[in-house]
Amino acid sequence: MPLSFHKMHANGDDFVIVDARNSANPVTSAIARRMGDRNHGIGFNQLAVLLDCKDAAARLEFWNADGYPLDACGSATRGAADRLMRESSSTSIMLRTNRGLLSCERTAIGAISVNMGAPLFSWSDVPLAQEMDTAVLPLEGSPAACSMGNPHCTYFVEDLTAIDIATVGPAIETGPLFPRKTNVHFVQIIDRKHIRLRIWERGGGIPLGSGSCCCGAVVNGIRRGLFDESVEVECDGGTVTVQWDGVGAVFLTGPVEAIFSGTLTDV
Repeated sequence: MPLSFHKMHANGDDFVIVDARNSANPVTSAIARRMGDRNHGIGFNQLAVLLDCKDAAARLEFWNADGYPLDACGSATRGAADRLMRESSSTSIMLRTNRGLLSCERTAIGAISVNMGAPLFSWSDVPLAQEMDTAVLPLEGSPAACSMGNPHCTYFVEDLTAIDIATVGPAIETGPLFPRKTNVHFVQIIDRKHIRLRIWERGGGIPLGSGSCCCGAVVNGIRRGLFDESVEVECDGGTVTVQWDGVGAVFLTGPVEAIFSGTLTDV
């Protein structure tokens, strides 16, 4: 049957939204893989499905382009919030994900800010293969790990241009320490309020940006005492702001933009 969709991006981090409110959820792992194929489908880094929800404007279900389900996606959450706020002519909205209820707001300059929930630091929450201190992993380069609903591994480096991310990233992603694989970040610190970030995304390669990866990288840097509570994160595709007080929820703020809408036939 035909499947309608909306494609959007956040600083080049592209995602697709399927609105399945008032209907059965049409998306399966196989359909997510077909839609995510950049040669035979639509192409995206993540897919978000909007579902009916009693205590929020919608419940979001996320998929990677490889058909792997996710609990969190900062860019697609902001995109869904943008669409639903436009639909309701409001500047704030509540969404539900597997991370819980997330409040979303439109800022005075039109960016979308999302409460991404509190980070998790237990080795079993990331998850890692065995018990250890997630602030300093026993890997070359001494990265830190956390979960934002998906696993994150952060390296702090002197020079991003010296890192062959296409080679190093997948080796870490699939390493034995990460039973569910991991997103991998490489952070170059400009100052305490500004970092440059490049990413190897779990199941997705090198994106222009990633909301949850920006959050994970900043959280791990604040844990190390390297950053202030509010950090501008400069990715390949643009800049977002991540705020964390070291205790509670992480807030992600940045632009989103619609690209096109369409219908995929014969799914």
